[in-house]
Amino acid sequence: MNPRTWKLIALLLLVAFLSLLGYTFVMHRAGSNASQDTIVLQVQRLSQLVTVRYRIQRVVGMTEEKQPVGEESILLMVEGEVQAGIDLHKVTSADVAADDTGALTLTLPPSEILNASIDEKKTKVWDRHITWWTPWVAPDPDLEHKARLKALDDIRQAAIEMGALDQARANAQSALGDLFGALGWKVKVKVKGLD
Repeated sequence: MNPRTWKLIALLLLVAFLSLLGYTFVMHRAGSNASQDTIVLQVQRLSQLVTVRYRIQRVVGMTEEKQPVGEESILLMVEGEVQAGIDLHKVTSADVAADDTGALTLTLPPSEILNASIDEKKTKVWDRHITWWTPWVAPDPDLEHKARLKALDDIRQAAIEMGALDQARANAQSALGDLFGALGWKVKVKVKGLD
């Protein structure tokens, strides 16, 4: 993971930490301990926790058959970014359980691709042509757009195949576990369908 990604994760965790620290201070002054509703409220405030960013380059080709004969094709060189993490808005009070010792278990939703985008400055059409023997066939003005949409799907799938979801899950569990531990709360962080 590049240094820029770590800086962003550190900044997100710092904001979350300061928010939780302020809330914890108020709760401890009032003589209250962490409750299920408190945990849910604080986790949901974090919104989307992006824990992984991938930069992916792909060459994407697309060919369309023309009527009555011929074809049009395009070849794109694409660079995009994929962000994976946990959508914390999906956490509900049913995802927090207390045991006999007062320790809480927070069950996160599965990790997912939260955002994927193409860097337009680093994306270019490498080749585009219509079969030379069908000059009367008009080019499709949407072919490049269709190829970009296909490229976006390709970089999402590539990130998944590279392990982005597993890494995002592990990073989220670790980050939230460390955060709650630093605040003095006994919270075990799990992910639905795992552990």
